[in-house]
Amino acid sequence: MLRKIPLALVGLTVGSILTVIGFVAYGTGNSTLNLAGFFYGIPLLLGGLALKAAELKPIPFLKETTPEVLALRKEKATATQNQLRLDVTRYRYGQEAHLDEALQRLGLSPTDDERPILTKIQEDKIDNHYALILYFDSPLIKLETWQEKQEKITKFFGPGIEAKISLAGENEIELALITSS
Repeated sequence: MLRKIPLALVGLTVGSILTVIGFVAYGTGNSTLNLAGFFYGIPLLLGGLALKAAELKPIPFLKETTPEVLALRKEKATATQNQLRLDVTRYRYGQEAHLDEALQRLGLSPTDDERPILTKIQEDKIDNHYALILYFDSPLIKLETWQEKQEKITKFFGPGIEAKISLAGENEIELALITSS
């Protein structure tokens, strides 16, 4: 629940309230509230604005995960799959894009302009195994390049995972991380 609340919104809300209280207190001559409003409100407001500028929104699910897949996730998902799912479905701050460092290490992000963008995820059951499926908008890096990196992607996301890459649509790459045990 708390992962879904943007920290920037909290900073902006609390900072705005305290700043307004500080200005009202200044106007009415209440020096204690005036100081609290200015010393806490304005920095929180500015911090909230800074976080808002550096905010990266959570990636949405393509479709709701079924109870059968949730049970399969609980039973078979690797720590890497769980961490990846949790990381991309929460607000992030100070990053250019979700999985930007991973894509760079895999050689799939030569420049910021060419970087594939994660657009949605899905959890599914493939051949009785749990699969976390990542969808990338990849207009400048073609399917063949992704397929050349398939073995490296499998190794990168750790033991117990097999990567399968396919074309999901025009310029859309589907990367399925499937448990192998």
